[in-house]
Amino acid sequence: MARSPVRNNKPGLVVLDGSATPRTPGAVWLVGAGPGDPELLTIKAVKALAAAQVVVHDGLVSEEILDLSPPYARRIDVAKRKSRHTLPQDDINQLIVALALEGLNVVRLKGGDPFLFGRGGEELAACRAAGVDCHVVPGVTAALAASAGAGAPLTHRGSAQAVTFVTGHAAHGEPDLDWASLARPNQTVVVYMGVSTAGLIAERLTAAGRATSTPALIVENASRADERRVLTTLAGLAQAAQGLTGPALLMVGESMAMAQQAPVDVSGAANWVPAVAGMSGNFE
Repeated sequence: MARSPVRNNKPGLVVLDGSATPRTPGAVWLVGAGPGDPELLTIKAVKALAAAQVVVHDGLVSEEILDLSPPYARRIDVAKRKSRHTLPQDDINQLIVALALEGLNVVRLKGGDPFLFGRGGEELAACRAAGVDCHVVPGVTAALAASAGAGAPLTHRGSAQAVTFVTGHAAHGEPDLDWASLARPNQTVVVYMGVSTAGLIAERLTAAGRATSTPALIVENASRADERRVLTTLAGLAQAAQGLTGPALLMVGESMAMAQQAPVDVSGAANWVPAVAGMSGNFE
């Protein structure tokens, strides 16, 4: 069996302990770990993890999910956090390719879905360029879990004929989005990685014509035990996003008014933040 990969002393680089003997290439599986609840994993994802020799995973993937891989499987954390990357994306691409070329079965375990703001397309392209077999296992993206948990459908007859997924994060400056299209009524706009730019997003949507009274829902840690929901309006979006530290989604649209109070957790405290900007928190 090929030896396990080891890190070089130089930060950001990963080298292998292999010999020059040609090996039959392994394969890479880009697996969606879902939003956090292990019960939302697909059967195919569980099977891929069970066959993994190496798991290259995001930082938000729980230990409970990681433990579905065999005890002998090597785990490599390539977590991305704001202002801190364990490995740049190009290095991650090279890493999974190198591991597969060593003959290993590699699971690249990604939060949510690999192809929805998950850089899965870049990793797939790197594998194809190197001649490495790459398989994609879709996952439940956070927006679907947040919507289902809150009882606020992303599309709903009469109030949401379309849904658009965008990112609120930009490498430099503000997100380059079609604000005029996003401001049209009767549609849901889901913003990933938008907590830090919530004020800007609300400002741009309002300036483009979206009503300030449009319901908005923020869901932090969707599907996890510590999930929190904040129901507000577009006018109160910036204020509502203050103080949130976990991964969160912003969802703006008329159907968000259907959001229900979160179930009470074992400590007896409901994971529900009182509404702001004049909206009631009880929509049952």
